[in-house]
Amino acid sequence: MNAEMNGGGVAAVKAAVGDESIIDYVYKVVVIGDSAVGKTQVLSRFTRNEFCLDSKSTIGVEFQTRTLTIQSKVIKAQIWDTAGQERYRAVTSAYYRGALGAMLLYDITKRDSFDHVARWVEELRAHADNSIVIALIGNKVDLEDKRAVPSEDAVEFAENQGLYFFETSALTGDNVEAAFFKLLEEIYSVVSKKSLDHDARNGDSVILKGLKIDVNGGPDLEISEMKRLSSCSC
Repeated sequence: MNAEMNGGGVAAVKAAVGDESIIDYVYKVVVIGDSAVGKTQVLSRFTRNEFCLDSKSTIGVEFQTRTLTIQSKVIKAQIWDTAGQERYRAVTSAYYRGALGAMLLYDITKRDSFDHVARWVEELRAHADNSIVIALIGNKVDLEDKRAVPSEDAVEFAENQGLYFFETSALTGDNVEAAFFKLLEEIYSVVSKKSLDHDARNGDSVILKGLKIDVNGGPDLEISEMKRLSSCSC
């Protein structure tokens, strides 16, 4: 498992999935933020289109995956769900290594969760690659009548920090797909630019180092899957 966590975030796999699909790259993405902001719910909505009303706090770290096509390339997003409780921060910091993208969530009804966003950004930039793509996500817009964080505050912070910004609802699914797709598209752009820069310097083809994925699922491999399946949590 440690090899999977620290293996890099990108792999040029070129391995057949069933009879039709080819996985070109695997991108590691981390979902972070304070406890109970809806991290696992947003992740479950994106990977499985599910929402569990009876949610519990995530213990430790698990990841889910979804395969999709970006710019005619088949991308497998390996999305790590990192517990937000303070007592796990020393554990989860190791999971930033190799991440190409991060979804940083706060709860629009809890001002404290937004006030802590700056600390999460600082931690990300201390442990992750300096080219990591970060999306700031204000979750639970279905609770608009309880909003404690004006959108303008988040937009200003995102612009100052160079982050992408979305407001989502894991409950209704609003903007969840758009937020993940934007993040993954930007990761693809960053990876592609690095490839071109490498070509320009070396005058030859690029091999992106990362986690080698052994795909043996055959025709029955699901397009969206989950490792270490546990009870639905947030």
